[in-house]
Amino acid sequence: MKKKRFSVEQMVGVLKQAEVGVPVAEVIRKAGISEQTFYRWKAKYAGLEVDQVRQMAQLQEENLRLKKLVAELVLDKTMLQDVLSKQW
Repeated sequence: MKKKRFSVEQMVGVLKQAEVGVPVAEVIRKAGISEQTFYRWKAKYAGLEVDQVRQMAQLQEENLRLKKLVAELVLDKTMLQDVLSKQW
């Protein structure tokens, strides 16, 4: 099954329709998504604006990059400590 990709604007737009009072069944039918997808989006993006969602995604990417950097540094430190402990 082909996976559709929705932009941030589309996701927030679908959630805004449901907030306004359109029945969820109609919103998911029009958007062509499953009920599970709708509620996953709602849990993640409810009450946020488009720019806030983009900022959140950017911060998550930066956080992931920093975590990888810390993991590499810890590995380097451990390796250097092992080398030093074997020399003395």
